[in-house]
This record gives sequence, C-alpha cells and structure tokens, in this order.
Amino acid sequence: MIIDFHTHGKLAKYLAFSPDYTDWLFASAKRAGLDALCLTEHFNTQGFQQVYADISSRYPRVGDAFDVNGLLVFPGMEVDIAERGHTLVLGSMEDILAFNRALEPHKMKDAFLPFDELADEVERRGLHFGAGHPFRAPGRIPELTCDQLRRFEFVDLNGKDLSHDRTRTVERTYAFAERIGGVPVVSGSDTHQAFQYGCVVTRMARTCTTFDELFEQVHERAYQIEFAEDLEFRVLTAATLKRALKEIDRLGGSYVETILAGPAA
Repeated sequence: MIIDFHTHGKLAKYLAFSPDYTDWLFASAKRAGLDALCLTEHFNTQGFQQVYADISSRYPRVGDAFDVNGLLVFPGMEVDIAERGHTLVLGSMEDILAFNRALEPHKMKDAFLPFDELADEVERRGLHFGAGHPFRAPGRIPELTCDQLRRFEFVDLNGKDLSHDRTRTVERTYAFAERIGGVPVVSGSDTHQAFQYGCVVTRMARTCTTFDELFEQVHERAYQIEFAEDLEFRVLTAATLKRALKEIDRLGGSYVETILAGPAA
C-alpha cells in the first residue's frame, strides 16, 4: 500500500471548502499512484467540519478510512503550537472532529495551545501524534525539551523541505527522529495541489484500513520511503500552480472552474 501521511484537501486556509476541488485532488492522488493518504487539513481552516461532513456523506467508510473511488482517505489534521511549529494528529473521523471542536478557542495565532497541553489532549483522546516538517522556519519544534519531543510517535519527512535540499533534509530528519527516541520517520508530500502527490511516498508492507493496522506497520518499520526522480520539479510546479490559482481567486475568478475546465480545444 502506497500512502502519503501529510496532505491537504483545500487550496488555502482562508478559502471556502470546495467539494469539486477536493474531489479533483483525490482523483489526482489516485492517478499519481497513491493507494491511501492521511488528510491532515489545517485545524483552523475555514470549513474544517464541512470537509469531513462532505466526504462521509458521499463515500463509504472502510475501517477508519473512507474509500474515495479506490483511494483510502484516513482522517487527521495539522495543528499549530504556541511555541511555533506544526504537529500532525491522526485518528477516527469522530475523534478528529470532536478534538477540532474542542480547539475552537485556540484557532487564532495568539491563542494556540502550548505543546504540553496539546500533547496531553492527544494522549487523553488516544490519537496518533507526529512532528510536521520540524525544521521549517519559523517553526521551533527542535527547541522543545527532550521530554516533550519524546511524546511524538512519528516524524514527517516532508516533500516541500526535500525539494529545497533533499540530502540535508533526509539527514536532519532521521537524526532528529533518532535523538527523540528513535521514532519512525514517514513521508508527507504536504500538498495543497495535485502535482505534488507522489513526490515522496511511504510503501507499506500490507494494505490496511484501520489506524491500529497502519501504526503496527509503522512501529515495525514494515515500510520503505521512496522519492520521485522529479521530486523537485513536482513541488515547484505545485507551488507555481498554487500561486496562480490564489491570484485567480483574488481577481474575482473561479480557481475551481479553471482547474476543472481541462485543456483548451
């Protein structure tokens, strides 16, 4: 099973949720060779609850995932901390939605939860907890104490960071994971646009549909991380597309209609 542990279903946090755009993303992920992904939308994105309400209303649930035309979508969210930095939280849809509602008072930049409080809540709710792109500025996750860092269950080897300096990102990420207790490293494209899917993937030994099965393999290290030969090009292309689509929206056009229009005749 080929999976991406860090993806987004919206173009940008401030934009309204578009089922058509999200469907386009999922179809593109499938075309890129993915069998599964973790949908780690920003916890303070506009319409967070709508994203899962739409998916769950239109696609069948299989274990903890949703089968979106052959692509398994595992629920999650990306959560900021007061100390600056991003974390990944994974779990059942009900648990993710409940946690997101509980975080409502902490969605503004000056109200993010401190790391310890967030980690306590993740543990209390029985969710899976990861460090998202730990070395990306202005995040300061590596500056947390050793005791704090050991609360992470996994570390994100991130496609955006790999595109800037693949060798250094790999070395720093694995060294960081070893320093905080030898936790597993898994891959995340961190995409908001279709072209970034597949830049880096995690090939699991077995197909699974529950988080228990998924993280059993993660802890067993029963997987391999694979890089696309054109990783840098995919990420650059996706970043260019994102800027263009946001500009279309700023000028009053429909970025969704632009995406779905297809090639000109």
